[in-house]
Amino acid sequence: MAKEDAEPRMGRPRSQRFNSLFSEDEFGDDHPDAPPANGGSSWSDKDTSLHPPVPDAFSGSSPGTLSDSMEGTSATSPLSPTIKAGWLDKNPPQGSYIYQKRWVKLDADYLRYFDSEKDTYSKRLIPVSSISRVSSIGDQKFEVVTNNRNFVFRAENDADRKEWIRSLQQIAEERKSKAPERTLMSLAADSATELADKSGFLELRGFKHKLFVVVVGDKVFLYKNAEDYQQKIGITYIEMNVGNVKEVDRRGFDLTTPYRIFSFCADSEQEKEEWVEAMQQSITEALSNSEVAERIWAVESNRFCADCGSPKPDWASINLCVVICKRCAGEHRGLGPGITKVRSLKMDRKVWTEELIELFQKFGNMMANEFWAANVPPSEAISPTSSSQERRRFVIAKYREGKYRHYHPLFGNQEELDRALCAAVTTSDLAETQALLFCGASVTCDTRDPQCPTPLALAERSGQRLQMEFLLHNKTSEPPRLERMCSEEKPYSVHLPSITHSGFLYKTPSMVKPISERKGPEEFSRRWCTLQDGVLSYYENDRNTVPNGEIRVEEIVCLVNNPAHAHGIENTFEVYTEADRLYLFGLESSDSAREWLKSIAKSFVHPRAEELLALDFERLGRLHYKGGLTLERAQEGWFALVGSTLHVCSEDGRRQEPLQLRKLQELSIQGDHEVLVLVERRRTLYIQGERKLDFLGWVHAIQKAAGSSGDTLSEQQMTESDVPLLVDRCIDYITQCGLTSEGIYRKSGQNSRTTSLLEMLQRDARRVCLKEGEHQVDDVANTLKRFFRDLGDGLFTRRWASEWLWATTLEDEETKVGKYQQLLAALPPVNRATLKALINHLFRVQCFSGENQMSTHNLAIVFGPTLFQTDGKDYKAGRVVEDLISHYVEIFNVNDQEMKKQQDEITAIMKMREASSSGTQQAGDFICTVYLEEKKTETEQHVKIPATMTAEELIFEILDRRKIAVKEKDYWSCFEVNEREEAERPLHYSEKVLPILHCLGTESYLVVKKQVSMENMLIYLASRVGDCKHGMMKFREERNLLGLGLSTGFHDRYFILNHSWLRLYKEVRSHKPEKEWPVRNLKVYLGIKKKLRAPTCWGFTVFYENEKHEKQQWYLCCDTQADMREWFATFLQVQNGGALWPSERPKMRVVRPQQDARLGNISLIPLRGNESEMRNSVAAFATDPLTLLRNV
Repeated sequence: MAKEDAEPRMGRPRSQRFNSLFSEDEFGDDHPDAPPANGGSSWSDKDTSLHPPVPDAFSGSSPGTLSDSMEGTSATSPLSPTIKAGWLDKNPPQGSYIYQKRWVKLDADYLRYFDSEKDTYSKRLIPVSSISRVSSIGDQKFEVVTNNRNFVFRAENDADRKEWIRSLQQIAEERKSKAPERTLMSLAADSATELADKSGFLELRGFKHKLFVVVVGDKVFLYKNAEDYQQKIGITYIEMNVGNVKEVDRRGFDLTTPYRIFSFCADSEQEKEEWVEAMQQSITEALSNSEVAERIWAVESNRFCADCGSPKPDWASINLCVVICKRCAGEHRGLGPGITKVRSLKMDRKVWTEELIELFQKFGNMMANEFWAANVPPSEAISPTSSSQERRRFVIAKYREGKYRHYHPLFGNQEELDRALCAAVTTSDLAETQALLFCGASVTCDTRDPQCPTPLALAERSGQRLQMEFLLHNKTSEPPRLERMCSEEKPYSVHLPSITHSGFLYKTPSMVKPISERKGPEEFSRRWCTLQDGVLSYYENDRNTVPNGEIRVEEIVCLVNNPAHAHGIENTFEVYTEADRLYLFGLESSDSAREWLKSIAKSFVHPRAEELLALDFERLGRLHYKGGLTLERAQEGWFALVGSTLHVCSEDGRRQEPLQLRKLQELSIQGDHEVLVLVERRRTLYIQGERKLDFLGWVHAIQKAAGSSGDTLSEQQMTESDVPLLVDRCIDYITQCGLTSEGIYRKSGQNSRTTSLLEMLQRDARRVCLKEGEHQVDDVANTLKRFFRDLGDGLFTRRWASEWLWATTLEDEETKVGKYQQLLAALPPVNRATLKALINHLFRVQCFSGENQMSTHNLAIVFGPTLFQTDGKDYKAGRVVEDLISHYVEIFNVNDQEMKKQQDEITAIMKMREASSSGTQQAGDFICTVYLEEKKTETEQHVKIPATMTAEELIFEILDRRKIAVKEKDYWSCFEVNEREEAERPLHYSEKVLPILHCLGTESYLVVKKQVSMENMLIYLASRVGDCKHGMMKFREERNLLGLGLSTGFHDRYFILNHSWLRLYKEVRSHKPEKEWPVRNLKVYLGIKKKLRAPTCWGFTVFYENEKHEKQQWYLCCDTQADMREWFATFLQVQNGGALWPSERPKMRVVRPQQDARLGNISLIPLRGNESEMRNSVAAFATDPLTLLRNV
């Protein structure tokens, strides 16, 4: 027994409890009251165990190894159940006679003790696998003996002690009995520490001594020192599925959990970044989805790495069809995508289609290794403990050189290989296809069949889905070659040019997340860099021969040229790789930086896109996209961003018309940040996010380029006609809502609202929708004036402004008009188009001068100083504006057709205003078709919908027309029915109908009918306690845009709904929600499309739209009809402040104006579209009700 565990012979000492993460016997130096450590302490006793104690979940490793810690650590793995727990007295620390009272827990993996039963993090953990003996030593005490360490506990009575001893002996025996089964590998002690993702010393705030910290899988372990790490006696571990890492300062970072904040400090900034990166990767692994992995691991051979044999490998090469561990995956990436395409089983969810999963299930590591590892000498095989150098050597020999493969009998005969491949792909023999393909057969060989010119087409005709999948992933794969020729290591079917360049570059450590702040000069290190034979290498200096690191050019996916002075080094550029890593380089000389950029770009850009190299690009790279007529599959293209222009070169080498990003009609992100949608007038482009890091960079760069970048006209977001979108939005709103507003442009709006609106429009005018009621006419008018007053260089430009003012002195009108035309032609195109749009608008405004009191002269007084940015003392500015309005037709060459169109619009607006003032048409009223009980011609009702009408008022309107009496407990409701989604939504009785009509699509309509489940919902709400609802439902996300990504079907998820949030959890025990949505942004419909084959018929279709107008859609399915009613009732209650149904129906109906007799029983067309279209329709209807029908 260790000295500290010896029992003092002075009677039974009392127990005392301490409150800290570490007890005094464990970290006495950090507590002022702790006794000094003399001789050996419980921290310094030796033990021959090796690794962090983590649960065994796999039979295939020796006990007590770190491979144990790699098992069972998935976020989806259930926690080991507690076998026994209770209070015990812990033996006193060195030099003390006071026992420590501890809460002790035993599960299948650990014996741990805590300060109290409420603590999450233990003070000590002892792996069950290291316990060799448990014995009674008298006076209610028992001893737990490990290899080199003893722990003494004291129970309250003999019965409790016997129960503890029995439980410990039983679990220890069970663990030992499993040991013989773990025969796959036996890890060596000297290389054990290599299996940790990250290990080393860190300072933990509040303690004098550094702790030894180890990141393994989805856990972080804390040890007192490296010796304890080797002995496997730990302090505690942190489950990273509830963790969050945040950088605090140059060397400090916090690991935050719901139970405690761990404030760490590293030795250097680079060390800190490496720790943060390792912990973030651990969090990612903890939160990853293991569904795909579990399905692939169902095959016995897939449970171990195909290369080294490590258990539970969670990476794969999707073209070689091998499942590999994380460390081997790193070496695979070094071979390049032309040889092996590495993807994660847990994180790259969109890659794993049903066909690819089936391919791995049928293939398996066993079949793959029968080919690739048929002749591996035992001396060259690797194990889980092999070093990185050994792995690299083995992986290169196995896959790049094909050194161990089983050669096909036709090897060397290209013609026979191709012929055999064409025959094999029409069968289900995947092993034959593999052998042929990786012994030299060409995946694009000529089949001599005109209808099926390639093996892929033959497989498709034969219905061989898995053969097709295998061929698709090997379209660009290269067969192994024993000769190591760098030029043949490219992933392309043609040779890339060999570029050579060298020199000193400043470099920061590589990163796995976007750069969020400016890097100072002290963060860069000077490195000698060479670009040669397709490899960018960086060395400590120009005398070193071994590089610190290297980047293969075929792995480069994006190159970014940063603006000058973006970081502490004057000129910097970024390199992104397929492994989702970012490298930042810099130089002081702009010419040298340009040379490096040019050389790197030439080395990794395919020759088919070489014309992009001539551009002065800010960002250049390859992305997957859909567009044009090829929407059935994504294709790879090369993209170059130059200013606000995006150049695209397709995979067949054709350069497409550049996209003018400031003229986009829509720019949005769809499908959980996986697809960037760019909509122009004539085309739509869908850019797919294959890799997270460079895709985020592209998204931010395109969003920035598509926004306004300055205060001049040319730097604004534009319409197709080169008018700033801000100007177009304001003009359109005032045309619709303010032409008859008295004193328009003369009255000032509220300054704060004007400032706020101008900022929103300048930030992103695409996302701003000006609506009547939400925005005041005078505020919008003031915003337009302020924009022109603050415009950089002015509308007339500084160069020509004086010429415009001088032209007013010309007495001859014809000469003056001619001069104005010359000056107009001299303006930049954007200024010219904007001036025409503005004067056209003012021309319309003065047409209503009888109502708005703004004649041409009055408008000129207001806009003259604004447009010329003067103080108003120079009358000539007003004269210019007055002349432009008066001679609008002549100066801007407006033809008769254009003039007639404008006159028609003005006439329609005037008639609408006349109808409104005479009472024949209420302003804002719309006419729509509402059905009674079901959608039939005979049930149609055409109702005038005022802006203030509620759903309850609409219901009474319909029931009154049909003279239907409302009985007690008749819950008549108005439903919005979506035929395309096969779902319906009851409107809340207080909900305004008009906004619903504005949003209705062509496949939606309103129907009034009884809500049969309302009574049951009201009873449920009245009987329950609280306003929260939680429970299991089946969840399915809508497929991503255009079918991209993995359709995962319905899966059980745990939901919590409260008054503000709907949260989704992976399972009941999960601490952190996978997703959460604000309730106010949800629209919940009853019903699910039949084609989705929902597991039950009781479900919802849910739509979500955030403040940025980004939309999502998903489906929820309940087990019973009662469950569905309860969930839906809770949704309605929390969204409507608890009022599900009016307490009593109003006895007096709201009096509405009588329906216009002219309407008769005509079936009117429901009015939809944007506000402009609807207002035009209303104006036309006010003139002639049959107008709409004539155009049908």
